[in-house]
Amino acid sequence: MINIVLFGKPGAGKGTQAQFLKEKYNLTHISTGDVFRYNLSNNTELGQLAKTYMESGELVPDSLTIKMLEDEVDNHPNTSGFLFDGFPRTIAQAEALDKFLVKKGWEVTATIGLEANDDVLVQRILERGKTSGRVDDQDEAKIRTRYAEYNQKTSPLINYYSNQNKYYPIDGIGTIACITSRLSEVIDQL
Repeated sequence: MINIVLFGKPGAGKGTQAQFLKEKYNLTHISTGDVFRYNLSNNTELGQLAKTYMESGELVPDSLTIKMLEDEVDNHPNTSGFLFDGFPRTIAQAEALDKFLVKKGWEVTATIGLEANDDVLVQRILERGKTSGRVDDQDEAKIRTRYAEYNQKTSPLINYYSNQNKYYPIDGIGTIACITSRLSEVIDQL
């Protein structure tokens, strides 16, 4: 079983690369955003609870996000591994993921970080915003606010996984094929 956390700032290419990696390595791709959208649109019990937080302007608590993720993992008992995209985002979430996987006799195999300069990523997101329809992809100030939050809450995961010898930085600049090749080199050596 191989379990990979795909890590990087918004616009780093996680979603794009996840599509290639899940096929190549026969992994189950779990995107936190997709899990949230599924629970909300299907009005599940967890989705209803998340909606109450969101409607009041609060962040959905880690415990609820983790429960949604655990349910999604449990929906794929025969997988050869998982590709986590957008999770974990905090040390607390990483610790919860570790505990959950240990209960199943698994672990995070590697965390692969797509690294790129903020200015390059901002331009990628602004370009994506022309077709994505996402308002937050069309406003540079909002994008930079997302990066500030990432630097505060998510970047500490680099040390968390580095201390476990599980963090692999990858240059996230170049063609899609070139970046996929860099990712594959790391995964093939795990």
